[in-house]
Amino acid sequence: MVRVKGWTRQIVTALAIAIVLMPAYASAQESDRGSAVGSIFKRVVFDPTTYAPAVIAYDGTMRDWNTSQPFFRNGYNERNERFTLSGLPNDRPVSYEVGRRKVLSDAFVTLEMSLINNVSSQVFERVLIDRFPERRKLVRTIGWIERTAFASFMAYHLSAQHYKQAAANQAYAQQMGFK
Repeated sequence: MVRVKGWTRQIVTALAIAIVLMPAYASAQESDRGSAVGSIFKRVVFDPTTYAPAVIAYDGTMRDWNTSQPFFRNGYNERNERFTLSGLPNDRPVSYEVGRRKVLSDAFVTLEMSLINNVSSQVFERVLIDRFPERRKLVRTIGWIERTAFASFMAYHLSAQHYKQAAANQAYAQQMGFK
C-alpha cells in the first residue's frame, strides 16, 4: 500500500473524489445538477459501508495493540516493524501513543478507500439509472451488493489477523500472569 502523508493525502483524496464526481456533474441536466451531487453525497454519507471497514479495522488493530502492552512492559519486542523504534522487526516497540496514532492513521486511509469506492459506486449507479430508469431497483440492488462486498472484504482483510492476535495475546498473557 502506498502511504501518502499529511496534506498531500487529503489533496489526493479530494482530487480523486472530484474526478469521480465530474462525469455525473457534467452529464446532469442544468436543473438536475444540484440534486445529482446532493443525492450522491447524501447516499455516501448515510451508507454504513462507507465507515464500517475503517471502524472494524481500527477496533481489531487497537485490540491487538492493547493486548500487546503487557508484553512490552515485561521486556518483549514488537514483531511488526511499523510499530518499532528502529523500523525493523523484533525490536523495541514505539510508545503506546505513537502506536495509537499509527492505528488511527491507518483507519483514516481505510476510510478514504471506502469513501472513494462508495462515491464511484454511487456515480456509476446514477449514470446507469439515468440511462435505464426502468431498471432502477436492479441497479440499486447491484450497487448495494458491490458496496457491501467491498466493505466486507476490506473489514475482514484488515482486521481478522488482528483479532486472532489479540485473542492469542490475551491467552498467553493470562498464562504468563501478566496484567
